[in-house]
Amino acid sequence: MFDGPEPIYVQIAQMIRAQVLAGELAEEEQVMSTTQFATTFRINPATAAKAFSGLVEEGVLYKRRGLGMFVAPGARQRLLDQHRSAYFDEVLAPALAQAAVLGISTEEIVAHVRGTHPTPTEES
Repeated sequence: MFDGPEPIYVQIAQMIRAQVLAGELAEEEQVMSTTQFATTFRINPATAAKAFSGLVEEGVLYKRRGLGMFVAPGARQRLLDQHRSAYFDEVLAPALAQAAVLGISTEEIVAHVRGTHPTPTEES
């Protein structure tokens, strides 16, 4: 399962973030323990613990003493805000810069996004 180029603990953290973003893990919902993760995915428990530790530092998870790890209140919104910001900076800004080079106007972009752009036969 964890066959990407990133370290396994990074992949685990990405998986949990994605589950929180998708609403598969709700706020205050308990996540698998490091032992359960290690057993389920056949990884070292320290690897899972490292992923969880990073998510705690980010405010995605928090620990309830004696109960385990839970999704932090506001975690989904924080992740959405981070991903939206990254989308604008890493995806949209370069696309808009390329559009400017190509002479594509803001109006054309908006029309295309709305699906109201003319088809090639309508332009001729």
